[in-house]
Amino acid sequence: MPRTPSRRTALQGLAAAGAAVVGFDPFTRSWAATTTDRPLAGLPRLDGSVHTDDASLTADADDFGHIVHRRPVAVLRPGSVHDIVAMVRFCNEHGVSVAPRGQGHATQGQAQVDGGLVIETTPLASIGPVGPGSTTVTVGAGAKWSEVARATLAHGLTPPTFTDYLELSVGGTLSVGGIGGQTHQRGAQVDNVTELQVVTGAGHLVRCSPTHHRDLFLAVLAGLGQCAIVVGATLRLVPAPETVRHYLLPYDDLRSFLDDQRLLVEEGRFDYVEGQVTADADGAFNAYVLEAVAYGPPAFPAPDDTTLLRGLRHDPAGVQTSDLGYYDFLDRLAAGVAALKAAGLWAFAHPWLNLLLPGRSAATLAASLLEDLTPADLGPGVVLLYPVLRESLHTPLLRTPDDPVSYLLAVLRTTPPDDTATVDRLLAANRAAYDTVHAAGGTHYPVGSVPFDAADWREHFGPAYRRLATARHTYDPRGILVPGQGIF
Repeated sequence: MPRTPSRRTALQGLAAAGAAVVGFDPFTRSWAATTTDRPLAGLPRLDGSVHTDDASLTADADDFGHIVHRRPVAVLRPGSVHDIVAMVRFCNEHGVSVAPRGQGHATQGQAQVDGGLVIETTPLASIGPVGPGSTTVTVGAGAKWSEVARATLAHGLTPPTFTDYLELSVGGTLSVGGIGGQTHQRGAQVDNVTELQVVTGAGHLVRCSPTHHRDLFLAVLAGLGQCAIVVGATLRLVPAPETVRHYLLPYDDLRSFLDDQRLLVEEGRFDYVEGQVTADADGAFNAYVLEAVAYGPPAFPAPDDTTLLRGLRHDPAGVQTSDLGYYDFLDRLAAGVAALKAAGLWAFAHPWLNLLLPGRSAATLAASLLEDLTPADLGPGVVLLYPVLRESLHTPLLRTPDDPVSYLLAVLRTTPPDDTATVDRLLAANRAAYDTVHAAGGTHYPVGSVPFDAADWREHFGPAYRRLATARHTYDPRGILVPGQGIF
């Protein structure tokens, strides 16, 4: 029988001349640092480039969470989709783990890989074409939602749903779900995809959709990268407003706040509904702001304040309204993010907690979790709390409570990364919060930092787990993709 090339040989091919390499010892089954004077050898022909320099490896051994650090041995910056096919086949042949990376906005090492290959998808940023009357747009996985919005708005069109932060990659959010304030009407971002182009773990380039390779399509959307790497997506488009009216409605009672949010999403009064929880002067998180947006003229009727706010129980003296351009509203976090980066806070640890609470017990659960929260543990972060309708969500792997209305509770903590004791304590608090919510029928929205093992993931996916496991076995039979999730 022909001899299979060793992982040492394969990974030496990932090293530039004179660079440090990590070799695999088949006897100790461990990685060992070596050096080589060989030029790149053994790699497939590429349009892009493979990097093993310290700066590249260090950068991709980190993410927005700044908590987990898994160091790859190489980074692919593809010049084409062909490069991803070729390198996944190469890594599949040699048993090298692979993780795609978009904007690196994960919070717990989900897109990192220890001793493997990181594939940066940012070069895959094509958008279009888009024209008047288009109902879809096909984009590269590395395109940012801000770029997609600007390109489609030039033709009076928009994707139906956005997350609050626009500088995320399309491939990244489609691997998780993509929930935002429009989700109650329009579904999550994964619910607005008509076709995907993916590279499977076996290195096959496949187009999949609800009618073609449906099993793969459903396993990739919100599938956390376990079966294939998204390299392109066809997104649904709808007519875009040019203007919006933005409302901030203050509340001092949690149940009234939640009930009014539920009323608004069930009646469909607003195109966007979210909410925030803030601390009072004594540090108690018992101040609530309902955030709502109505699309405006010329594409939509002028918002009628009296009709839109009728019957709500907010404090009318504290209402704030503003009229904005649609893109200005979508990109409203940009100034705040720039300020965080300027202050160095973007480089802080982000042990985020993201849970979906069942509507029937949302008030009780939220009150319990917020009672334990302190301003010091939140840091310069925010707490979001808002509803989504189950009937608008159609992607099987986006797991939500068995309740017509769920509430996303996002405790977006920020804390110094060198205070590891605090980080560990907050991770433990996240796990305790998850256990409480899970016992009441809630679920984990997997963009945050909740310690999970394979058994937790099996329970998380519930009846959808078998579908994901079958697709994993079919499309990534050697299990090389995205080990940082810890699902299998």
